[in-house]
Amino acid sequence: MFKAVAGIEPENPKSVALIIAHPDDEILWAGGTILSHPTWKCFIVCLCRGNDTDRAPKFVQSLKALNAEGIMGDLDDGPEQLPLDEDEVAGLIQNLLPPVHYDLIITHHPHGEYTKHVRHEETGKAVIKLWQTGKISASELWTFAYEDGNKKYFPKPVETATVFNTLPKDIWLKKYRIITETYGFKADSWEAETTPMAEAFWKVSDPYVTKH
Repeated sequence: MFKAVAGIEPENPKSVALIIAHPDDEILWAGGTILSHPTWKCFIVCLCRGNDTDRAPKFVQSLKALNAEGIMGDLDDGPEQLPLDEDEVAGLIQNLLPPVHYDLIITHHPHGEYTKHVRHEETGKAVIKLWQTGKISASELWTFAYEDGNKKYFPKPVETATVFNTLPKDIWLKKYRIITETYGFKADSWEAETTPMAEAFWKVSDPYVTKH
């Protein structure tokens, strides 16, 4: 866990970069927040599935629904989930993310959102390290704040996180439709069952924050 500071300014326009592992992570963990802030200028970097003929086109449609721009990489995402070299992950992020200053970067937590996905963890660790070393630039960094009780239940937002927002019903419905209609997940799928009605984030206080 990371040292976090309270307070957000949800109505202020922001340039926002969302850096995720997979197409659908942008919706599951932050879709409602993006939909709730139409003044945000969002750029979404997805590190995996760029050559997936099913998921890549759906990611493009998701971007349109979020009124965001974005780009995809194609990191190995095979079922064995062998660990990747951290320099490979970091290098791809730098190659895909436009080299400008952002008001806010949002990414995975280094412990992930559920038990367990290596690519989520690798993405979070890489983004934080790049930010700490000044290789990517942002005024703030948020990480997703979700947990599943070690697989005891579907991932749910951490109520004690720095940022915790219950989504208005219309926003949640838009989010749910992107999961079920744009991405095509069935109502009884893990993704649809998971789609949280609140979203939470740890707000990291500075680039040199240390782990608890």
